[in-house]
Amino acid sequence: MKVVRITEIPALEAGLARFDAWWTGLTRRERILLGTLAALLAGVVLVYGVIKPIQSARAEAIADIRTYETLNARILAAGKLTTAQVPQRTGAPESIISSAASSAGFAVSTQPTDDGVRATATDISYDSVLHWIEDVSKSSSLSVTRADISHGSAAGQVDVTVDFAA
Repeated sequence: MKVVRITEIPALEAGLARFDAWWTGLTRRERILLGTLAALLAGVVLVYGVIKPIQSARAEAIADIRTYETLNARILAAGKLTTAQVPQRTGAPESIISSAASSAGFAVSTQPTDDGVRATATDISYDSVLHWIEDVSKSSSLSVTRADISHGSAAGQVDVTVDFAA
């Protein structure tokens, strides 16, 4: 057997009793006027609280879709962007790494390792390191296998050791 417990809320019960007493005290005409007023108020809330915001959001979404479709059409009409091919460096990996470093504005010391070449440079700018690594990666078949970048002796300067492999 299941026991159902009904809880009473005294404030709610009292409020409903007062409303019922007030409503029964109204004439038929007053009840019709209040019902009409409630229906009109519900209609206004529905229109301005629900329908208008939804229509506004829909119009904004349609405008956004139209804008993005126009941009997409322009991008497709422009065609594929091609980048200029970077000339491929040839020669020994040590010479490729050294020439890329000299074009970035610094010198490196290289030594062969079991897997490729290790390049070391000290007190160079971080941006130069990134341009150097990018140049080596794009202009040759060498790729970075390990990079150790640490603070240099001056602000904005770094010490770097990079392992490259073919």
